[in-house]
Amino acid sequence: MNRANLIVGLQWGDEGKGKIVDHMAQTHDMVCRFAGGHNAGHTIVIGDKKYALHLIPSGVLNPKAKNIVGNGVVLSPKDFIKEMEQFDNLEGRLFISDKAHLLLPYHALIDQAKERMKGDKAIGTTGKGIGPAYGDKIARIGHRVGELHDPKKLAAKIMRYFEENRAIFEVMGVTTPGEGELLEELEGYKCALGAYIVDTTLLLWKALDDGAKVLLEGAQGTMLDIDHGTYPYVTSSTTVSAGACSGLGLNPKDIGKVTGIAKAYCTRVGNGPFPSEDFGKEGEIIRKNGHEFGTTTGRARRCGWFDAVAMKHAVRINGVDQVALMKLDVLDGFKEVKVCVAYRVDGKEIDYVPYDLEDAKPVYKTFAGWDSTLGVRDFELLPETAKFYISALENMIGARIGIISTSPEREDTIIRRS
Repeated sequence: MNRANLIVGLQWGDEGKGKIVDHMAQTHDMVCRFAGGHNAGHTIVIGDKKYALHLIPSGVLNPKAKNIVGNGVVLSPKDFIKEMEQFDNLEGRLFISDKAHLLLPYHALIDQAKERMKGDKAIGTTGKGIGPAYGDKIARIGHRVGELHDPKKLAAKIMRYFEENRAIFEVMGVTTPGEGELLEELEGYKCALGAYIVDTTLLLWKALDDGAKVLLEGAQGTMLDIDHGTYPYVTSSTTVSAGACSGLGLNPKDIGKVTGIAKAYCTRVGNGPFPSEDFGKEGEIIRKNGHEFGTTTGRARRCGWFDAVAMKHAVRINGVDQVALMKLDVLDGFKEVKVCVAYRVDGKEIDYVPYDLEDAKPVYKTFAGWDSTLGVRDFELLPETAKFYISALENMIGARIGIISTSPEREDTIIRRS
């Protein structure tokens, strides 16, 4: 039996996982998404064509690979169907877990209403309904994708939920559909998605038992994990490698090589602590050079320097075997680049991630910059100062950097052989 390889984000999301999943998917038979919803996005560039993926696994760009959306995902049928329109001939290579939870339009309305009510205390969610959908799941009042097989029965359940919560919806200003409108919507979802809904756990087990090469991908990043991230400014799912087990129906022994994805700097979307954020000219340059605007929302990302403290934390918690360092070329042209090597909290310098990062101040180490790494595909051809920077990062985070990306293009990737 084969073990499944895993890709996980090591920062605050948006690390460039899509390119690496796409790169690795070319040599895998199956790619599986284990958590999150359509609040996350992968942008993949192949030649002159750009794909924005939110729910469909990145393996869809390999015509030979099968793709699974696991039970740990909250799935918006409306957005999933729209995303499917980018591709032809998906039957037989795309599968949705019948145990994944449905994210319906009313979840997004609740999400947006709650954010409005919080005012300046808002978390800064995408407003896509992820939190309310996961909340319903945990409260055991949610609905699963398999229920789409009987739209009439599902519509009746949801209408009872609406009636039981009518007063709350009125206070929030949330308008819910009537039963006829809801039933029509659910029947449309069944028609479009019914052929793709299966028991994906059994499918995945069989693939591994048969010796298939399987790749697992998550969404967001480690520092947004519901338990191990900067709570409450986090997402609503388990984003770390352990989430792949519960999100797909695997056990820990099924996990093979873990590749962690990180940018050569840091970004964050939404509110919450971000110790190495740069509020000045250099942060603006990183944002401009890196095109740091959200795939899903279009929001400008907060930008800053590489945080080696948070990265060491993420490497350990995910059991990372190798790191893929993305967007090295974005730092081209800086005279100096900085790395956060410690935090100052209450007058003390610490080298670990504390319970609360809100008041943590960065302690930086400065490295010499370089002219250009754009498009370099051989490690030895990188500028000496860039190679020194990479070596220093490895020592600080406790993991080997085995993959280096030097542009959005699929081929502009350095693979370092061990």
